[in-house]
Amino acid sequence: MDRTISSFLQHLIVEKGFSRNTSDAYRNDLGQFWDFLQDHANGHSNGNGNGDGSSNGNYAWASVDINVLNKYIEDLRVRKGYRDTTTARKVASIKSFFGFLSENSIITEDPTESLGSPRVGRTLPKFLPEEDVTLLLDTAYKSGSNEGQRDAVIMELLYATGLRVGELVSLNLQDLDLSESYIRCMGKGSKERIVHLYPKALEELRRYLKTSRVALLGHRRTEPSLFVNHRGERLTRQWVWTILKTYAQKAGITQNITPHTLRHSFATHLLQNGASLRHVQELLGHSSISTTQVYTHLTNGYVQKEYAKSHPRA
Repeated sequence: MDRTISSFLQHLIVEKGFSRNTSDAYRNDLGQFWDFLQDHANGHSNGNGNGDGSSNGNYAWASVDINVLNKYIEDLRVRKGYRDTTTARKVASIKSFFGFLSENSIITEDPTESLGSPRVGRTLPKFLPEEDVTLLLDTAYKSGSNEGQRDAVIMELLYATGLRVGELVSLNLQDLDLSESYIRCMGKGSKERIVHLYPKALEELRRYLKTSRVALLGHRRTEPSLFVNHRGERLTRQWVWTILKTYAQKAGITQNITPHTLRHSFATHLLQNGASLRHVQELLGHSSISTTQVYTHLTNGYVQKEYAKSHPRA
């Protein structure tokens, strides 16, 4: 299979927090699309059998246009006889993949933007109630170890800023401005943005830098990474994912938690407490407000309850 597809599947597990079963479903869908492209690559092949335009074994994804995509949908419906629900799922997998290509500047134009698909319900992002976030953080802070202090700060920052896990583990010391209480991060598509820290997050980050990080670094005093493991090396995305699972279990939280759960919680709680959609879009680093709008569905029930509680005639 193409290396870029493999990178996307890894992204689903590590950054999006998808289960192995869901990732396997994407693998099957994209593998089927890949096979279709190989069968119809006469006009895109460079002669090496991969249908690619490079020497590294990756497909030239920029060569896929709306005509190829429509032919694939026709193949699914007519030749293979899939129902609309199955076709819609496979189209959704392709759209997610091309969105990933676009966000990572692998392609300059997304051919799936105008791609039609049967209507399906939208899966809403899962988030934690505020009390569960507090429980999760308190559990980590009570650890008392250097790793525990680091882990608590990681979760505090994820919730304070809405950072993606990839953005978090890429942070270096030079990205911090503690005097102004903000962090400069590099988001998808190499887009830089500023994320702000509330006082508690700033206080705990200062403590981590002064004590726990120094202890974890050992002799690696020149390491630029903000978050390091017990060997003084940069923490990986997989490690952060494991950290969250571990503390959720310790805190007795049964909901499946990933780094993206805290990102979703950050956005949802901001909207619940009166932040504007545009403001949340900027803080999350979304290029389109339509991506942010999914969180309004999460807050509708909350707004209804507040209305019923607050309106004199409700």
